[in-house]
Amino acid sequence: MQRTIVHADLDAFYASVEQRDKPDLKGKPVVVGGPPEARGVVMAASYEARRFGIRSATPMSRAFRLCPAVVRVSPRFDRYTEGSRLVMSIFREVTPLVEPLSLDEAFLDATAQVSVYGGPEPLGRHLKHQVRAQTGLTLSVGIAANKLVAKVASDMQKPDGLVIVAPGDEAAFLAPLGVRALWGVGPKTEAVLNAAGFTTVGQLANENPQRLDEIFGSRGPWFHGMARGVDESPVVTEHERKSVGAETTFPRDLTDGPELRAELQRLAESVSRRLAQSRAQGRTVALKLRYANFRTITRQASRPQPVDDAAEITSTAAFLLENVVQEGDRFRLIGIHCTNLSADASDQLGLWTDQRLV
Repeated sequence: MQRTIVHADLDAFYASVEQRDKPDLKGKPVVVGGPPEARGVVMAASYEARRFGIRSATPMSRAFRLCPAVVRVSPRFDRYTEGSRLVMSIFREVTPLVEPLSLDEAFLDATAQVSVYGGPEPLGRHLKHQVRAQTGLTLSVGIAANKLVAKVASDMQKPDGLVIVAPGDEAAFLAPLGVRALWGVGPKTEAVLNAAGFTTVGQLANENPQRLDEIFGSRGPWFHGMARGVDESPVVTEHERKSVGAETTFPRDLTDGPELRAELQRLAESVSRRLAQSRAQGRTVALKLRYANFRTITRQASRPQPVDDAAEITSTAAFLLENVVQEGDRFRLIGIHCTNLSADASDQLGLWTDQRLV
């Protein structure tokens, strides 16, 4: 059976939630993130802000230089999580095969359901309508025979787009696009491809595979397959979470002392809460430190038993800090992460009896 894969992506999610909840922000350039004086960066930008060249990860100070009228809003993760859960539930009403990639995007395998909706286009319009009706947010949708092409398609007509690539048209659809359109090709890989003479996906698709092997080694077949729109990867409904963590960048560089130790404890408490929300415990505690000169190190320690208690996480992180800090050290960022996760032993029965995807 020919697969029907949907990539559904909420438009400017964080910023759109803020504009929905605060009508006075509609139509204005809005960015979500920390203040410039705290070295904040843009986590999301409304489409009005993007017209000024503001994008995700833009330093907040630069965002204000690009658009002095921009409105900065502090993030409200509880609202974003709430909205994401509702949207994912809408997706699961269509198909149980939903693979969330983040709070605002997911793959759906609707192969078995597409005929019920009358085809790919009515299916896409149904998803968009339900999301708008139930959340007030807009959704861009790409539909194709595989994940790679569906993801590229969803980005073609943002915001509020719907692009369908018919089976067999994958290579023709991708051919005129720049190589950056391919999933996983970032600025560095794009530069390597451009230097080798490849600026469009079609050029990659038409190249002799042997030459790609000579240029890119083991990655050659991967590039060639992607360029031709070949992707057999399935929609995976569950991912094992690898770590739970929190980190912060300071408004000014800190030395070791009461202020740094208080921040260490605050982060440990945040990680403890997140572990509880995930119904998980971590056996390994990792401390991340970024010095004033931007040198970054990570130190970790494993405990005999998994932990989720804030006091235990704090004591382990403090031990790691004391083993590396030296007089005169100044830090611009500190973070704590718990890895080697396992289910909270006290919650095993709940995990066993509740089979819902969350």
